[in-house]
Amino acid sequence: MVLFVLPLLMAFLGYLIRVKRWSWLIAGLNTSSAKAKAKYDEVALCNATGIFLYVLGGVLLLPALGDLTGNRELINLGAFLSMGLTVGFVIYANVARRFRSKKS
Repeated sequence: MVLFVLPLLMAFLGYLIRVKRWSWLIAGLNTSSAKAKAKYDEVALCNATGIFLYVLGGVLLLPALGDLTGNRELINLGAFLSMGLTVGFVIYANVARRFRSKKS
């Protein structure tokens, strides 16, 4: 049952970032100078990060369900998907021009 806490936490953090716009939870953005923050579209970044956390919460349900059912493949699938999604999102967030501010 403890394994269900992490997916719920990811979904809750996704809600806070996407709906409540708690952009200070996004690492790197919260420690940036005002000049560096102006380079990014904060709303688009919050939306994408929130959606990513919703998806990650759903993927992290796989190992929890695998543990309940004793299905080792489901545990492995959840682990590999969560790692792949995380690495992919970090690369996308740093490379994509989608999060660049239109003002500059």
